[in-house]
Amino acid sequence: MVSGAPAPPGPGLSSAPALVALSEPAVTTPAVSKTLFEKIIDRELPATIVYEDELCLAFKDIHPCAPMHVLLVPKKPIVQLSQAAPEDQALLGHLMLTATKVAALEGLGEAYRLVINNGAAAGMSVSHLHLHLIGGRPLKWPPA
Repeated sequence: MVSGAPAPPGPGLSSAPALVALSEPAVTTPAVSKTLFEKIIDRELPATIVYEDELCLAFKDIHPCAPMHVLLVPKKPIVQLSQAAPEDQALLGHLMLTATKVAALEGLGEAYRLVINNGAAAGMSVSHLHLHLIGGRPLKWPPA
């Protein structure tokens, strides 16, 4: 045998290069992007927060339709009111009671409007349930 030459394969072994099994690429599901409100809840976007508890967050609307316009958002992501489930009943009641609390904190007394838009055709622009707490001026009826 010549020095530096490869040794012949042993009995039952091939001189062909070994094949390495490549694993399949990991299957990933596309990441669901957070809504604007989820980013505010997670403090990834700034907001003027006026109230927070373990279930919801209230912050000033960046496009107010009245001198006082606060959005009250549940921390649980519910797309819209019509998609709330029976287990959301306590959360929905909490939002209503919290709206009254926020109205008092903002000095509205008993003169305010609470609006929930359900779906884009109703004017909902962020697909995350939210309540508009509006006041600080006389409000006309009908609103639309």
